[in-house]
Amino acid sequence: MLPTAYPYNRDIILAAWHEFTSQGTCDLGILDPTVARSWQRCQQAGLDPHASMATLPRQDPEALERRLHAHFDLIAIARPFMEDIYQFVGEHGIVIYLTDRDLCILDSVGDQSLQKSLHTRGFVSRSHLSEDLIGTNAAALAPSEGFPIQVVGPEHYCSTLHTLSDTAAPIHTPTGEMLGVLSLVTLESDSHPHTLGIVMAATKAIENQLRTDLSLAEAHQHLAELNISLQAMSKGIVFLNPEGWITHINDHAGEILGISSHKAMGRSLHSLVTLPNAVETAMVERVSMPEKEVVFRAMDEPHPCMASVDVLWQGSNLCGFVLTLEHTAQVRQLVHRMVGARAHFTFDDILGQASEMRRVLNYARLTAQGDSNVLLLGESGTGKEMFAQAIHNEGRRANGPFIEIDCAAIPRELMAGELLGYERAFATAEEDGRPGKFELADGGTIFLDNVDGMALDMQASLLRMIYTKEAIRLGGTRIISLDVRIIAASSNVDLADEVRRGNFRDDLYHRLYALTLTIPPLRERGKDILLLIAHLTQEFAHRLGKTVTVSLEALAALQSYSWPGNIRELENVLERAMHTVEDGELTVKHLPRELRMATIGDTDVAVTTLQEAERQAIIRAGRVFRGNTIKMAASLGISRTTLWRRIKAFNLSIESFKGKH
Repeated sequence: MLPTAYPYNRDIILAAWHEFTSQGTCDLGILDPTVARSWQRCQQAGLDPHASMATLPRQDPEALERRLHAHFDLIAIARPFMEDIYQFVGEHGIVIYLTDRDLCILDSVGDQSLQKSLHTRGFVSRSHLSEDLIGTNAAALAPSEGFPIQVVGPEHYCSTLHTLSDTAAPIHTPTGEMLGVLSLVTLESDSHPHTLGIVMAATKAIENQLRTDLSLAEAHQHLAELNISLQAMSKGIVFLNPEGWITHINDHAGEILGISSHKAMGRSLHSLVTLPNAVETAMVERVSMPEKEVVFRAMDEPHPCMASVDVLWQGSNLCGFVLTLEHTAQVRQLVHRMVGARAHFTFDDILGQASEMRRVLNYARLTAQGDSNVLLLGESGTGKEMFAQAIHNEGRRANGPFIEIDCAAIPRELMAGELLGYERAFATAEEDGRPGKFELADGGTIFLDNVDGMALDMQASLLRMIYTKEAIRLGGTRIISLDVRIIAASSNVDLADEVRRGNFRDDLYHRLYALTLTIPPLRERGKDILLLIAHLTQEFAHRLGKTVTVSLEALAALQSYSWPGNIRELENVLERAMHTVEDGELTVKHLPRELRMATIGDTDVAVTTLQEAERQAIIRAGRVFRGNTIKMAASLGISRTTLWRRIKAFNLSIESFKGKH
């Protein structure tokens, strides 16, 4: 019944009820439309309007316990409001019920004598106030109609409730989902239209509390997620209020600064560490500081790191500062990954089937598994850098930086700064220094190419770093720990001779010589040159968008050449030739003059040794007789057995001689 219907005529409503329950119809227009629709539903469901409710089904105790547990938060929030209503009306003549969305009674507060009376009418714990069980009632109508409802006296479909007046309103979650019903029951004689307002206000208060609790829970969840996220970050994070007091610090920041993150909370950062000048200036002037290398001091111990300062503003009000910290080595590793200070070649990129080359490759793979320093010897162009990168990528340092430095290309006066780094000689020296190549290679490998070109004084510094695994920047005092594997290389195969001449330190030589790989020159690798030619021509052809084959004459010329510049010279020759090929076949005419001189039949061929002359004679015979070993042996005046032995000794291929001129 709506409040506007007061005062209502009970006799008219009761007469309508008698007519409807006895004859199945009445003038429904005199009823509240909500009540009229409920009567019709009860009639269609076959509900007996005169039935006793003492035998209504009850939920078993275990099921009720589970239901109460599931609605614990709702009960805990609604209970104080139910007690407030009871006290507000004078603790007499009312009972307040709380149900769930299924209209199962979860809790009740109110007049004891009235509760006992209501127990006999179905209003009891474990029971349901649904319309199909107890007929028309406010608790059943409120959720279906979606707004507060009041049902008085004979508006109830079941006669046993005619002496009651009940008012109910639905309780919704913050998302709008129906959560339960709050119902206030009195005797009809005590009914009042203001009861509807009381119940409505109580449900709104409950919903507001639910919304507040949800917001608080979400805030706690977000805070927990923030804490977890900050702890999971690889960087150190420190939140400071405008006065420089720590409001939050993650464990990583505490580890970087050398302080306890738990004890630091709520304390001034100045009381825990000595701030670098750049950080202090940024906080005083309230300006952000981009990431730079600084040194904090805690208990007189230096703690170098990369740091940045961000200033937090809310409008024109300063909220505080965010200090971001990271270990210097981690930043450098990230930089190496971004800018490419990494090794790209692996052992799969090194082609070689010659027996000596296979031996060197196998030894190099074994060498890669250790952590000792390595010395690579080989003529210029033999691929020492590829071996260095492959050894790095095969070992435990593969994820670390690979730093290369050509010791012969850097002036002597600059070498110390390149290797060791330097500090600026003024107040902010620690912020404005420059790391050396050994620092940059920390956790990885440094490749010292042409190590024999290093000055003797720098050789002494290098030897000291190998022994101590520490470095000190030029102009600085801070000791920097190093974890670096050294791979040195020299194009002087007889580096020991440089030691005897006094051009290379004996002690450094022996520190590097423990694991030595001597890479054979291309002229001693036999059929490997054919593998390299095939690989390089395919690579250049793909790059240039061409389809190119190599003629047999060109193959013979390429194979007969001594290649003083080794693989690097071969790459240059083929790349230049591939650019000049137009007809799809690389022939002798595309090769430079010094290789054409090696072509069979050229009168300008220069023979420097008897061994080379014998080799050239075999090549000439092979080209003339197209690989026919019988005719080749006869023309050379040797047996076929001797011919095969010479071909094998010179690592020649009969297949390269076969074909048309």
